[in-house]
Amino acid sequence: MASLAFVFYTSSLKNSFWSKFYKIFPPLLMCYLIPSLMSTFNLISADHSNLYTMAKNYLLPASLILMTISVDMKGIVNLGSKSIIMFLSGTVGIILGGPLAILIVSAISPETFNGVGFQEAWRGLATLAGSWIGGGANQAAMLEIYQYDQSLYSGIVAVDIIVANIWMAILLMGIGKTKQIDKWLKADVSAIEELKEKMTAFQKKVSKEPTLKDLMIVLGVAFGIVGLSHLLAQLLSGYISSIVEDPSTSVLSSKFFWLVLLATTIGVILSFTKARDLEGYGASKFGSVCIYILVATIGMKMDVTKTMDNPGLLAVGGVWMAIHVIIMIITAKIIKAPFFFLAVGSKANVGGAASAPVIASAFHPSLAPVGVLLAVLGYALGTYGAMLCAYLMMLASQ
Repeated sequence: MASLAFVFYTSSLKNSFWSKFYKIFPPLLMCYLIPSLMSTFNLISADHSNLYTMAKNYLLPASLILMTISVDMKGIVNLGSKSIIMFLSGTVGIILGGPLAILIVSAISPETFNGVGFQEAWRGLATLAGSWIGGGANQAAMLEIYQYDQSLYSGIVAVDIIVANIWMAILLMGIGKTKQIDKWLKADVSAIEELKEKMTAFQKKVSKEPTLKDLMIVLGVAFGIVGLSHLLAQLLSGYISSIVEDPSTSVLSSKFFWLVLLATTIGVILSFTKARDLEGYGASKFGSVCIYILVATIGMKMDVTKTMDNPGLLAVGGVWMAIHVIIMIITAKIIKAPFFFLAVGSKANVGGAASAPVIASAFHPSLAPVGVLLAVLGYALGTYGAMLCAYLMMLASQ
């Protein structure tokens, strides 16, 4: 919280040093980078504090509720099909990127793929495909299906965290240059701007000076629904686990999947009721606080010194992500999609529900639900897309 407060305070200062500094390193990137550096130098510990688990399980669903409670669903529908096209192009980029990355890296470093049996690299990379199309549940499913040697699995997890986090940092830097990127893409951003303006006007219209009672109600509604979502998610995931043959291979038996889906759904339902007026007491601002704490805890997990632990697999991850990005940029250029759809479509694949709303709300808090809806679509496609990718990677390895 102290590092977040430092970033917010210094980025509001008008003196020349901080103005120049934040032009190069956007505030959101620093909210992510400072905890990462503190973790690298052992000043803080993600494992000891367990803050990421807390933020992911409690603050993320709270932020989804607080940000969707005032959402303009009609406005989101009016954003059109480009968001879906960009998301699917990202999925295609991951499916094709895996086998292409194996072919490219094996030509330079064949020893990276020396493993035999359950130690074959493609089996481990299949879990990465699950993570990068869907999320943690899809990743666990791939580990179970392809039986990758678990003693080597930490190397794959390191590649996942490092490559995905470097791409996240690049996206956060890009958000500061959205206008220039949109101009280069020749994108039509009118629907996005219209939604932002409508939300800003709505916030001004219902805005009131909140009392302690009002703040308690806002947080009571948010965390009351978080508690209810946890309860229902536990029941649903438990029930599905009891009826499917192998629960670890089904995304529907993941409690986190149901938690995100329920919190978002209840928030959207409440947006059609009087609960929408909670925005007047700063509901989305509380949601943003939760999101920024999540950003900081994601940063905590990034240890800069571990980037070269497994250079071969790291190179595969880097080439793979580059192919994903190139396919998305080409698609965005062809259909003239705004940078917002590129960034959120990519993170809905690669980061899932834990980071797609972070990127979306960095453009504007009212856009967070777009990230959530696409991330949920990613969970649905994750297992199928990763299995296709795994098959292609097996062929590429041979």
